[in-house]
Amino acid sequence: QVQLVESGGGLVQAGGSLRLSCAASGTIASMHSMGWHRQVPGKQRALVGTISTAGYINYADSVKGRFTISRGNGANTVYLQMNSLKVEDTAVYYCTLGQPGNVYWGQGTQVTVSS
Repeated sequence: QVQLVESGGGLVQAGGSLRLSCAASGTIASMHSMGWHRQVPGKQRALVGTISTAGYINYADSVKGRFTISRGNGANTVYLQMNSLKVEDTAVYYCTLGQPGNVYWGQGTQVTVSS
């Protein structure tokens, strides 16, 4: 089993920045990917970005150039630096970890961007 604990959500004005963190623990494969999805009420969860242990990174088009995903040094930690936030970035953000056979989700952290 894998446990994911997110932190860093909150309320920010449009144009501001927030940094989300996620720490993973448990039985984690040496090759895996970590990342972030987000969900607004009434819609499906959508990819924000992922980063693999090999260093491959991908982002949703809607966040490219504004959001940066990175991993902690030597730890199963992933960060999401969110700059130039927009009202439409308001959502619950979920940390994810994918490894052979399983995808794990955190409990989510609320990000609210006010106009």
